[in-house]
Amino acid sequence: MSRLFLLRQVLTAALTANAVRPFPGFRAQVPSFAAGWLTSELAPHLLALTAADAAVELARRPSRRSRAGLALAAGSAAGLGALVAESAQAHRHVDAALRETLGDDYLDRLRATYTDLDLSTPLSQLVWPFRQRDDEVEVVKDVPYEPRHGKRGLLDVYRRRGTDVRDAPVLVQVHGGAWSVGSKDEQGVPLMRHMAARGWVCFAINYRLSPRDPFPAHIVDVKRALAWVKEHAAEYGGDPGYVTITGGSAGGHLTALAALTPNDPTYQPGFEDADTTVQAAVPFYGVYDFAGAIGTRRSADLRDKFLAGRVMFADPSDCLTPFEEASPLARVNADAPPMLVIHGARDSLVEVEQARHFVRALRAVSRQPVAYAELPGTQHAFDVFPSIRSAAVVRGVDRFLRWTYDAATRAAAAQEPVAEPVEGVAAR
Repeated sequence: MSRLFLLRQVLTAALTANAVRPFPGFRAQVPSFAAGWLTSELAPHLLALTAADAAVELARRPSRRSRAGLALAAGSAAGLGALVAESAQAHRHVDAALRETLGDDYLDRLRATYTDLDLSTPLSQLVWPFRQRDDEVEVVKDVPYEPRHGKRGLLDVYRRRGTDVRDAPVLVQVHGGAWSVGSKDEQGVPLMRHMAARGWVCFAINYRLSPRDPFPAHIVDVKRALAWVKEHAAEYGGDPGYVTITGGSAGGHLTALAALTPNDPTYQPGFEDADTTVQAAVPFYGVYDFAGAIGTRRSADLRDKFLAGRVMFADPSDCLTPFEEASPLARVNADAPPMLVIHGARDSLVEVEQARHFVRALRAVSRQPVAYAELPGTQHAFDVFPSIRSAAVVRGVDRFLRWTYDAATRAAAAQEPVAEPVEGVAAR
């Protein structure tokens, strides 16, 4: 039994060490991410299991205890405790980002309007994070927005159950998966359920994937979905005049690119006249530099060893233009909508330098707020299921989106003699 205890503690120590300091290198990044992501977001659970395992071992006779295993357990507990502490700081980092961009009094202004702002961590969700159900929210599954693409042309609708939702602000969620895997029900679910319970109408979309469909099929589908949402949002209680977009990883890239290229006919073949503007965008841990413009080794490796052969199907050494056109970093402009950029400082798959360069470039030209929350100790895909960190970030995104919605509503009211009340958006 002590041998099994020792083996468990060796594994736990390796997982903890990788979460604290991810293994470097292009080939190691995927396994390093997968192990580090789960360990970081489930650190409280793993800490409890480690403590229980060590307690059982300590109950054995001293001569039969594994001293090496207990030493490893102590080290793992210290590392896991540090990971939990870092997760608990996510609320502070997101709030600081919003205060920096929206003003120190942004929360007071929101509280003057909304009575349902939830700033606490819902412990009931964290005990078993993979059970993502909410009786307040109904999900309309598999609505076709582009029937020609089969299941890749489907979307799901999240909205508050049992109420007459009308003229509600809209959120479109774009899943990640390296532009080659993934589905609409695998990412952003905690955020959509949270926003839908507060009166928003959320649309989670599929889109075509590589290698079957090279870029720009992905962004064309995102644009097609935006056009469909604007045409049909009212049928589900949404306001087609206020559409926001979120997404993580590849979805973060597509979110940013869609927000920066509204009505671009290049990405709207056959529906060039459709309105694809968005009123706010929140990209999570996105890829912003397809062209390797920031000059780091990791950005060049991503371009040459993955994007070129798996997504773009083009050689950047022959022509860099398609990579530049696909880069949100190269598409920043003064007309960009309000944006909250979120990235983990410990991201193994997409280096944080991409987000830093993107935010600096966007802030230099945009006329709208650009908030940036860089989360210490945070891996890629941290928001897939409820955790201490993701719960805090979801509530920060909620505050940002409500702030931008209220700002747009006030601006519209200032131009109208009489402002119509918005029903079913949130408790006020």
